[in-house]
Amino acid sequence: MHITRRRPDTRQGPADNFTGAVWVDETAAPAAPSRLRMFHVHFAPGAHTAWHTRPHGQVLHVLEGEGLAGRADGEVEEIRAGDTVWIEPGERHWHGAGPRTFMTHLAVVEAAADGTTAEWHAHVSDCPA
Repeated sequence: MHITRRRPDTRQGPADNFTGAVWVDETAAPAAPSRLRMFHVHFAPGAHTAWHTRPHGQVLHVLEGEGLAGRADGEVEEIRAGDTVWIEPGERHWHGAGPRTFMTHLAVVEAAADGTTAEWHAHVSDCPA
């Protein structure tokens, strides 16, 4: 068993991957052979990710606020505190806060064998947030 009491500092989400003000806290990144990665992601109103895919999928659990999650087919779903979202491996998607509230979610991913956790694409051009 290993208890982590000190975590890396909160970092701002890189502008290449996010639109608006986003902060990321790494919650867990156990040593190999584990490939689990867990993050608390804090989105200001209207902030969201760029389009991206995950090699092994992604679980999002909304901790507070209200947000949106969009699919490549154009469907956009509202998500709220208490909702858990499963995103399939390779599914092109985006997610973030709604236009009026902050949103924080816990993001859980499994890294690929090469250590990558995401493939990032273009910014969302028609985001309703």
